[in-house]
Amino acid sequence: MARSKKTRRKMFISVLPGEQVEVVLAEDGKVQEFYVEMLHQHRTKGNIYRGVIHNIDPSLQAAFINYGAEKNGFLQVDEVHPEYYNQPHDSTKGYKYPLLQKVLKPGQELLVQVVKEPAGTKGAFLTTYLSIPGRYLVITPGREQIGVSRKVEDDKERARLKEIIDSLKVGEGLGCIVRTASLGASKTNLSKDLQFLKRLWKDVRKTGQESTAPELIYQEPDLAARAIRDYLTEDVGEVWVDDKETAEEVSKFAALIFPRRGSLVKEHDAVERTLYERFNITKQIEQIYSREVVLPSGGRLVFDQAEALMAVDINSGKVSGKTSFSEMAYRTNKEAAEVIPQQLRLRDVGGQIVIDFIEMKDRKQCQDVEKTLKQSMKVDRARHDVGRMTKFGLLQVVRQRIGSSAISVSTEPCPCCGGSGMRRNMEWQALQALRSIYLQLRAQPPRESGLIYKAPQELALYLLNTKKDKLTQLEQDFQTTITVEIA
Repeated sequence: MARSKKTRRKMFISVLPGEQVEVVLAEDGKVQEFYVEMLHQHRTKGNIYRGVIHNIDPSLQAAFINYGAEKNGFLQVDEVHPEYYNQPHDSTKGYKYPLLQKVLKPGQELLVQVVKEPAGTKGAFLTTYLSIPGRYLVITPGREQIGVSRKVEDDKERARLKEIIDSLKVGEGLGCIVRTASLGASKTNLSKDLQFLKRLWKDVRKTGQESTAPELIYQEPDLAARAIRDYLTEDVGEVWVDDKETAEEVSKFAALIFPRRGSLVKEHDAVERTLYERFNITKQIEQIYSREVVLPSGGRLVFDQAEALMAVDINSGKVSGKTSFSEMAYRTNKEAAEVIPQQLRLRDVGGQIVIDFIEMKDRKQCQDVEKTLKQSMKVDRARHDVGRMTKFGLLQVVRQRIGSSAISVSTEPCPCCGGSGMRRNMEWQALQALRSIYLQLRAQPPRESGLIYKAPQELALYLLNTKKDKLTQLEQDFQTTITVEIA
């Protein structure tokens, strides 16, 4: 979706030195994108390693790669470059891919790149088709195709960029993809970026040949540097940084991209209020962690994460005055179609997403809501696919997870409920505690010291306040004393 030239966006980079980096992109005061990186949680996506094959699973047609992480990475057969095959395979005869166990072997070393971060019990998803991004270009060693990002929609601009790259002579064994940031870029800028990437790949290849697996070969820069490289575009009017050292580094990088915009990067050095408080975006960021989001009309979005999908439920606002239910449903659904894409970006929701719209009878209204959702999704950097709304109001979206999600790096399953959102109530826990005390008293003869039962503070207080009579009765029945202690 093309933005108006008058629309100016702002980038905010908040740094806790040595610990955390946060990046916010806001448009007209509204937070559009939010990324977090805790420095103790090492980001691996985009990193290149020299790995060694630990084992091959013939049923999955995948290899498990030891690349130095806690869990082995997962490498599918279609992500293995033919240069690693131990014997030739003719894809024109029979199957496109060979049986992995026939062309690879345990102990074999190869260069792999992390495509998807490890999640839960799953290891990282790996590929041997490497790619190294720059500001304007991405080079792809081992794939010689030349392409332009699909997000560059103008045919004349696509043709111009393709002509420039063809004239630059990328080099033997290298492919090149022109990034969206290249819109309007000069041949000189593209040439400089290409030469930088070729030198970088030369160093990566040399390091990879000299190293022994498992070892890190190439590491993506930190979030602050990636934000300037990947997210700083012409329509970003200001970049605010609340750390002096980071501001200086960001200024140098930004000056290379936009040499004529000397005042682009500004330092926030006020101590009486934070960077987010200054620009009134604190509440918007806090809302990212909320299960519910309130719509302008009074309706609500409810986000529930299941094992394999995210369910988004739309609850209607109040129907008042002359407003009919159908008008209310249409208005609420339309608002939801504009807000949901924003929330998916902010929460970095990936995989299957099922949106439960309020049911509408009018097919034109359904199509309008679909159109609004697709239009709002266009600004999403992640690859995505939007389905059609069913007669029951369900619509499916598939979205690629980018990484650096605030929710994923800052939350963990609740120790009480294990992430289910529910736990056993105090009465049930107290009854189980009484059962345990009763069984212990039966299993052993009464002792002078009595029985000591340890429980969490909330349960211990509940037992002493609500089940005191039962505890007293047990003491009398077994001729002993029962002491409840806080564990």
